[in-house]
Amino acid sequence: MVRDPSRDEEPPSPEAVLDALADDAAQRFIRALTEPKTASELSEECEVPLSTTYRKLEKLTDASLLEESTEIRRDGQHTTRYAVGFESITVSVEADPERELVVEFSRPDRTRDERLAELWSELREET
Repeated sequence: MVRDPSRDEEPPSPEAVLDALADDAAQRFIRALTEPKTASELSEECEVPLSTTYRKLEKLTDASLLEESTEIRRDGQHTTRYAVGFESITVSVEADPERELVVEFSRPDRTRDERLAELWSELREET
């Protein structure tokens, strides 16, 4: 499964984003993701148990903070890689009477290879 937060129809709630970012291990994962990495690589590098790593990565992905992509290997042992899905996050308070929190993301521009991979994923989903 490939999840790209920039394509989510509904943005995550401010609570989900802030909750995900409040976790120390999640912050370490974001700092460690200077390039796409697997859960195993993150677990080892950040010294977090693998079962905890998967839970934290799920929470970060659900909060639109990480992107998932599948690396296809010739041997059939495909793997999921995670990458940071934002350049910056802004949390603000709306000026309306309810004064609700709002989260806005600044997302990186897609490279040509990423756009091609996205089209390929869409084509596979349709078949």
